[in-house]
Amino acid sequence: MAAQRLKVADIDSYIAAFPPAIRARLRKIRTTIRRAAPDAREKISYRIPTFALCGNLVHFAAFDHHIGFYPTASGVKKFARELRSYQFAKGSVQFPHDRPLPLDLIGAIVRFRRAENLARYAPKADAKPRAARGGARRKPRST
Repeated sequence: MAAQRLKVADIDSYIAAFPPAIRARLRKIRTTIRRAAPDAREKISYRIPTFALCGNLVHFAAFDHHIGFYPTASGVKKFARELRSYQFAKGSVQFPHDRPLPLDLIGAIVRFRRAENLARYAPKADAKPRAARGGARRKPRST
């Protein structure tokens, strides 16, 4: 059942490959992420479901005993106190199948990551081309 063995084209196909109980958990996470970042794009990256907006926001994946959630190092660091009852590492969290999913926490982490990505990449999107700013063009070097 491990995520690394799956080769799928989209998140629907990814979720469909798992048993019903795991599919239900994956759908809940997907819905939670979608609500927290409605403008994010769904894709498969690293062979797992990914949401992207100005870069990757979060990934998630199903394993035999847990759901892996990957909000990057900044997402884990920001919510380390709330995540202390779960196994986590620098950029990943494990939500065991025998415990309810912390959907409110997942939503908060996704909102944080969304704001972080938008703040990081927004200035680049607003930048005007050099000619539109009235900047001088370089003259060719004479040799």
